[in-house]
Amino acid sequence: MNSVRRLSGTGLKSFERPAWLPAKVWPFDLWSVQVDDLQVTITDIGRGPTLVFYTGIGSFVWRDVMVQLSGSFRCITLDPPGIGLSGPISPSEATLRRSAAAVTAVMRALELTDVTLVVHDSGGPPALAAAARRPDRIRGIVGVNTFGWRPSGTAFRGMLALMGSRFIRRFSISTGALASLTATTFGAGRHLDAAGREAYRTGFRKSMTVFHDYLRDARDSDLYDEIAAGLEGPLKHLPLLTIFGERNDPLHFQPRWKALFPAARQIVIPKGNHFPMCDAPDVVADEVGRWHRECVLRAQEHRS
Repeated sequence: MNSVRRLSGTGLKSFERPAWLPAKVWPFDLWSVQVDDLQVTITDIGRGPTLVFYTGIGSFVWRDVMVQLSGSFRCITLDPPGIGLSGPISPSEATLRRSAAAVTAVMRALELTDVTLVVHDSGGPPALAAAARRPDRIRGIVGVNTFGWRPSGTAFRGMLALMGSRFIRRFSISTGALASLTATTFGAGRHLDAAGREAYRTGFRKSMTVFHDYLRDARDSDLYDEIAAGLEGPLKHLPLLTIFGERNDPLHFQPRWKALFPAARQIVIPKGNHFPMCDAPDVVADEVGRWHRECVLRAQEHRS
C-alpha cells in the first residue's frame, strides 16, 4: 500500500513501530523527521494530490479514511509533538505554536506543494497557522469537528478550561477514563475490532501527559491573530469542506465556518459524534474525494 519514497535530502528516517501498534492495525510504514530537538513521526502512503491529515488526538483516527483515499491521493499524517508516536515533550512545551512548527517542518521536509489540509479537533488551529505561514503551498482545507478562531463565550472557554485543568489531567492519566471512553462507539471505536481498540487506547493513554496541556494552551494561545490574518487574507478564497457529526456540534462551529467561507461545502454525518471519520469512513472518504475533484481541482484549473 505504501508508495516508494526517495528520502535523500528530506531528513526522513525509518521509524521502528512499537509493539502496541502492530502492522495488522496500522498497515503502513512509519518515518520520523527532526523538528528542532524533537522527533515527529509520520505516515506517507498513496499517490496523487496531497492530503495532510492532522489531529491533536493521534493519527490512528485517520486510518480507515486513509486506506480508502490512498488509491487516488497521497495521504500524509503526523502526530503532534508528545502525542502518539512523536517524541516526548514537557507540559510547558505542549503549545499550539510548537504543534504548528511540526506541521510546517514536515511540509518543508517533504517539499510538499498543492496541499489540502484535513484537520480535526485541536489539530485545526496549529495546522491553519502553518497554512497561514505558507499559503502558497495550500490548495484547500477540510475541517472535521474543529475550529480556527480565538475561543470565546462561556461554554467554549469553560470547556477548554475544564479539559486543560490539572485535576482533569491527573484524572485522565491515573484512570485512563478518557482514552477508554473515546475508544467506544461513542468515540473512535464504532468500526474498530478488539486489536484496533486496544492500539487506539494505548496510543491515547501514552499521550495524556500533554494532551490536556494542549487544550489548556488552546484557550488563550498566541496563534489566533496569525490564524485570523491567514483566514481573512491569503487563505480566504480557498475551497473549504467541513464535516461534523450530527450529534457533536454543541458550540455551533459549522455556522461559524460558513460565515468565514460563504462558499463552503458542509456535510453532516447522520448519528455521527466527535469522530465522523471513524463513524462513517466510507462516507467521509467519498465526500472528500468528490469535493476535491469538484472544488479544489477546478479552482487550480481556473488559476492556470
